[in-house]
This record gives sequence, structure tokens and C-alpha cells, in this order.
Amino acid sequence: MYRNEEPMPPSTVTKRRARTRARLLEAAFAVFAANGFGHTTIEAVCEAAGYTRGAFYSNFTDLDELFFALYDDRSALIAGQLAGSLATTADEPELTLAQLTERVTRELLLDRDWLLVKTEFLLHAARRPAVARALADHRETLREVCAQRLRELSERGRPLPALLADPDQAARAVIALYDGVTVQLLLDGDTDVARAWLGRLLTAILSPSDSPSDSPTDQDRRDRRDRRDRQGR
Repeated sequence: MYRNEEPMPPSTVTKRRARTRARLLEAAFAVFAANGFGHTTIEAVCEAAGYTRGAFYSNFTDLDELFFALYDDRSALIAGQLAGSLATTADEPELTLAQLTERVTRELLLDRDWLLVKTEFLLHAARRPAVARALADHRETLREVCAQRLRELSERGRPLPALLADPDQAARAVIALYDGVTVQLLLDGDTDVARAWLGRLLTAILSPSDSPSDSPTDQDRRDRRDRRDRQGR
């Protein structure tokens, strides 16, 4: 049964509209994750949310626009996670790059349902140039946030490696790395391993050439041991 859509006093319209929009986004994410973006209809989203098509069209023109609203919400969440994990206080001990990347990977969003939805929409956009351009614009916002965080780290005495000395280019590399690790996560479903790989690779690409780092052999041994421990539980 659909919710009552009777008119309400002007003072409550904004809050009511925000609640409607939030509920539509929540329902759409669940339907996208369960059925896939390409197999989802506006009717299915409305039914899951308990609203009419009129409520949908008063907030979004189509499913593409609704997805971009979801994308912006997730991007804002990731941006907040980056800022929070890289923030330091005056009395906090100086952290190594490996410790900072461990902080980031511990906090960073690695939600498999969201990765499924995002990947399916990427394929949808790849076949539609106008949608692809819009998706690129939305991704650019997250890249700018990442570049700003890297710029701040550089200004705090953590120089980027020579090949990625420009924070904008370094941010592109970081996002490409994140995309690659999350694709692997979709295949094997092991979030712990994905976080470990993400931390190791971030440390590797952001380390100045003269910075010491764990040897791959030692890290591989730790990863294998951790996996055996989890399997034995």
C-alpha cells in the first residue's frame, strides 16, 4: 500500500520532501543491489519505497539521476572518511606512511553491494556517452577531494614520489588503484584481504623512492598466515 500523498502545510513540505527523497534512495539502493541496475524499473523502486510514481518524479527525472544522488552521497562519505583518517593533532606522534594508509584502508568504504551497483552503472554509462560524461564529472569531485588530502600531506612534510609529484596525478593513481582492488573484492568477496592489498599498494605508490618499505615476500607471508588463521576459525 502506498503512503498518503495528501498536500501538507508549506512549513512541512521541505522536511516531508527530504524524507521522501531519502526513502526513495534507500529503497533504490536495495533494489539495485538485489536485481541489478539494468533490471530495475521506476515502478520497482516506488513499490519498495511505498510511494507513487508521482513522488518519484517530484524528486528525480529518471533512474540515472537517482543513481547520481546515491553516488554523491557515497562520495561525500568517502571524502569524510579520508579527511578523518588523515587528520592529526599537535600532540599525536608522527605516523609513518604505512600507518597512515592503514588508517585510511581501515575506515574506507568497501561495501560489496555498493560496488556491485556502481560497477553495473559504469557498464550502463559506458554505452551512453552523455551518461558517461556525467559520471566522469561526478567522479571528478571525489578526485579533487583526494588530491586536496594528498596536497595537505605534502605540505606537512610527506613529499609524493617523483613520478606522482603532482597531487592531481597522484589522486588519479590512488582512485585507479582503489577501483582495481574493489574489482577483485567483487570476485573473491574477501574484504580483509582487499583492505590489506589496498594498504600495501597505497604505501608502495605513495612512498618516495628512498623510503624503506616491507618487502613483498614478508608481506606475502603475513597475508597467507592471516588467511589461514581466518579459515581455521
